[in-house]
Amino acid sequence: MKTINPNNPDFTELAAKAKEGFKAGVVVLALGVAALMAAMGKMGVVSVSAEQVAVKMNYVTGNRTVVTTPGYQIYIPFLEEVFKLDRTPQKFDMKGNRAISHNHVPFLTVRAKDGSNFSFDELEIQYAIIPGDAGTTLDDSGPDDGFKREWIKAFARSVLRDEFGKYSAVEVADPTSYQAARIASEDRLREMLAEHGVDIIQVICPKPRFDVEYEQAIEDRKVADQEVEKQREEESRLLNERERLLATATKDKEIEWQSLKGTLTKALLNAEQDQIQLEKAADAYAVVKGFNAKAENSQLVQKSRGMVATYTKEAEGILARAEALEKRGEVVVREALIAKLADIEFTLVPYNRDASPKRLEHVDSRDGASLMEDAKKAGGAE
Repeated sequence: MKTINPNNPDFTELAAKAKEGFKAGVVVLALGVAALMAAMGKMGVVSVSAEQVAVKMNYVTGNRTVVTTPGYQIYIPFLEEVFKLDRTPQKFDMKGNRAISHNHVPFLTVRAKDGSNFSFDELEIQYAIIPGDAGTTLDDSGPDDGFKREWIKAFARSVLRDEFGKYSAVEVADPTSYQAARIASEDRLREMLAEHGVDIIQVICPKPRFDVEYEQAIEDRKVADQEVEKQREEESRLLNERERLLATATKDKEIEWQSLKGTLTKALLNAEQDQIQLEKAADAYAVVKGFNAKAENSQLVQKSRGMVATYTKEAEGILARAEALEKRGEVVVREALIAKLADIEFTLVPYNRDASPKRLEHVDSRDGASLMEDAKKAGGAE
């Protein structure tokens, strides 16, 4: 067996060449690995743009970190990996007669609750991933554009048909109804896709399209509804005008009533003042008349007392005279009769009215001339 001597110059040269070859191999291997990593994009540094969201996955610990801030992210190759997802708003189109891509499918046809059909020529759904839930999106959809391929396509058509199919063709022609269906569709899709880290921005749908005859019927119905609405507005206007006129008349009458009320109140106050003055005057007049009446009464009482005394005395005198006359008898009567007849003038006319007179007649002197005339006439006749 041949023994190798380390001190042999040939051995030393051989060892040096082997060492240089090993170093060269290591360098080549390192360059190959670097080239492979560069080709695979796993150089340990990745750039995240403002239009992207990144998820850093650690294969050793199983932890993952969502990166929403643009910039460079450093990771350990083969132990960690960074997945980037598109965070820009996406557009899902439902138009045309054939599917062109995962974001472009045929138009939507809906069967209404009354059995008729209507469709939307072009319907658009805008969506985007939820940056904070990018890890969930990565788990459910996979890397890159996985979330664009299946989720909207899986739910959109069925949800839209359900919500718009709740209305009849006439109802869905009303903008209020199909806007309500659109909003309900947005809410349901948003709730369904949020579980997968996808958010619905909005659903944009045009007016539904019907058959030509049905479109004309809807248009006629719309014109009739507009006329009805116009009549309702006119009715509302007339009612408002009526209320305005009624309010104006009420206000005018209220002003007149307040004015009349003020006038009547003023007249009442004046009447009350006049009444007070009249009552005061009446009270004063009553007091004066009371005093005058008392004074007059006092005077009349005094006067009556005097008259009573006077007439009492006269009555007593007459009574005394009567008693005296009563004592003298017929003599006094005859004296009084003679005294009375002393002042009377008698005119006697001698004529014979009766052949045998039995009584003597007395005639007032004022009638003597007429008696004399009668006597002459009587004498001439004899």
